[in-house]
Amino acid sequence: MLNKHFQFKQFSIQQNKTAMKVGTDGVLLGCWANINYNPFSILDIGAGTGLIALIMAQRSNAEIIDSIELNIEAFEQTVENFEQSDWGDRLFCYHASLQEFVEEIEDKYDLIISNPPFYTSTYKELSEERAMARHADSLPYSDLLKGTSNLLSENGTAAFIIPYSDEDTFISIARENKLFPYRITRVKGAINAPIKRSLFQFSFLENSIEMNELIIEIERHNYTSEYKNLVQDFYLKM
Repeated sequence: MLNKHFQFKQFSIQQNKTAMKVGTDGVLLGCWANINYNPFSILDIGAGTGLIALIMAQRSNAEIIDSIELNIEAFEQTVENFEQSDWGDRLFCYHASLQEFVEEIEDKYDLIISNPPFYTSTYKELSEERAMARHADSLPYSDLLKGTSNLLSENGTAAFIIPYSDEDTFISIARENKLFPYRITRVKGAINAPIKRSLFQFSFLENSIEMNELIIEIERHNYTSEYKNLVQDFYLKM
């Protein structure tokens, strides 16, 4: 896909300015997050291209869908993608870090969602911008979860996708911030592949956890019915 735009069924993502391109993680999270309780307000932390916020706009009737993005090029790209969508009146992006946003904003959100930065083995091979976007030093889990706890409404929920290897650490830090998982889906690329990602949804209530597994492909480009059902409203070829 390189720098070309990425076309979804109901919106398009321009991605020539930002280091982080459209990827499976963001689509998975946006499609997987439970919004059956009809959140009035949604916050996407780390907009990138605005992908997750746009998925939320298509999926929900939320009247407020805010995003925050620290990188200026990504911020500009997100604003452009918001303005070109059918939901521009509900979408807004702040150019700020999460830490700055928490200090300045008194509003609470009914859903907070984030595909946070994390370290990858290819870190040294990436451009500086992409490396920053993908390295947890730019937004440590402790800051992410503390900020989420401060910004989440009493009955709200928060959804994230992280590397499976970070699962125990992430849950532990979340508990320190009074956030408890009630949904966990572990994601594998193929049937015999190792677990790669963990999808979480948290709330302030400590309840039993609904746990399951999602396999993306049976074989190359042959997707499982579970994955197709999850993303079919967005990908053109599903």
